[in-house]
Amino acid sequence: MALTEKQTQTRLKYAKEKLKRIPLDVQKEKYVEIKAHAEKMGESTNAFIKRAIDETMDADGHVMKPVGSGKQSHT
Repeated sequence: MALTEKQTQTRLKYAKEKLKRIPLDVQKEKYVEIKAHAEKMGESTNAFIKRAIDETMDADGHVMKPVGSGKQSHT
């Protein structure tokens, strides 16, 4: 189902105001490996990378602040 123009504009506005892109360059072979692992875990590559960051920060002792509605976003 296609998005309406208003829905598209709302999503773009949210992304511009609330999200920050982090460029990440990896060798193609590494990307294939990461993508395959994420799929095996039932996640998108993006969700897997976010989870890996959150879990590493937690293991390092960083106390994460709630995001948005009080839940941490992993997608």
